[in-house]
Amino acid sequence: MSITIYHNTACGTSRKTLEAIRASGVEPEIVDYVKNPPSRAALQAMIAKAGITVRQAMRNKGDLYVELGLADAALPDEALLDAMMAHPILIERPFVVTDKGVRLCRPSELVQDIL
Repeated sequence: MSITIYHNTACGTSRKTLEAIRASGVEPEIVDYVKNPPSRAALQAMIAKAGITVRQAMRNKGDLYVELGLADAALPDEALLDAMMAHPILIERPFVVTDKGVRLCRPSELVQDIL
């Protein structure tokens, strides 16, 4: 099985998800999405396949979210995607892509659905 995790080593949930993937016997492709973010089209596809909204795919913790005024519910998805493309740290993590589907693995146990 092919598995890709969009990972941030500073995130405990992302590390736990990576451990769960490895415990399943598969070594995933690990993408440091802060340094190598997905393209806009790839991010939109992951969001759609995960069955979540663009806002749910955005990390809403941290100063940058507040500084950019991203809590404004009137902001359209395009503006949120623009912010995530300009500042990949705003992409919530970890996204996991397998042959069985895509999940935003928060909590990390959600990865079991697609292993």
